[in-house]
Amino acid sequence: MKRTEEISRAGKRQLAVASATLGPWRSAAVVGGLGTAVAVGADLLGGHFGLRLLASSLSLGLLLLFAVGGAGAVVGDPGAEPRDRRIRRWARDHPWQVGAIPAGAMLVSDVVIREVLTPGALFGNIWDGLWRAALVAAVVGVVGSVAASHRRGNG
Repeated sequence: MKRTEEISRAGKRQLAVASATLGPWRSAAVVGGLGTAVAVGADLLGGHFGLRLLASSLSLGLLLLFAVGGAGAVVGDPGAEPRDRRIRRWARDHPWQVGAIPAGAMLVSDVVIREVLTPGALFGNIWDGLWRAALVAAVVGVVGSVAASHRRGNG
């Protein structure tokens, strides 16, 4: 029998943040760093480099960081501590809500980096950050939904 509980909006936000913090952020940082390094290397090999290209490379690294970390948060770790299992179960059941957390972090980080490195185009930087944040939310939500349906199909 499945137990249902009413959770307030504030409670859901807190659960989403707690779930997102359980992602594999060290591994995600490595993936993001590698993505940034490859993008910078490609720009250097192409003979083009400047602050705008550096901002784009860092943006790619951020996208990879938040997508990998967020997706890992909703997929979960079977060997998690007992207190973490409940949060991970909630994350698996609500991947789109969890995906909003790394997406929001992506938006803020991307806009800040672009504003620092390429000031003057605030609305363009916000637009770029918005579509990248949407991409992070979509990756996390889809990965979580697929993983949840796979579990239900095998369980």
